[in-house]
Amino acid sequence: MLPRPLSAMCNALIRRSIDLQLLYRHAAAGCEPGLRMVLGENVHTLGLLIADLQEQLRNGDVEPREHGSWRGVVHRHVTGWLVRTVARRDGAWIRALSHHESALLHAFEQAIERMPAESALMLRRQLPRLRGIHLDMHSLAGSARY
Repeated sequence: MLPRPLSAMCNALIRRSIDLQLLYRHAAAGCEPGLRMVLGENVHTLGLLIADLQEQLRNGDVEPREHGSWRGVVHRHVTGWLVRTVARRDGAWIRALSHHESALLHAFEQAIERMPAESALMLRRQLPRLRGIHLDMHSLAGSARY
């Protein structure tokens, strides 16, 4: 069984990941088809990451979080409202998603630094997925500025 602070940290990361996944879904619903496909792939990747973390917690006799946070709900609706007010909606979604994706990657890296080496291993396994999303969003954000 994982110690309480470690399981709480993992559950917080799961919630943030769910919040981001739902933000990606919300964004994909209003974007052009090519961007929708990329965002859908990122939704799928986040789903795999979330499922893996939840399974690891279950294996450690800890009940994983299944839902995002209330702040994520509020943020998703506010961001959606703000994006509807700009002319280049796809670019605004890309910037918002890129910002939140970078924050999630940073949260994972900070959690890894704080955890003991054997506990951090389950988070380290997720870094390639997060970095893949980071590269996608970084590339899209660069092209969205023009």
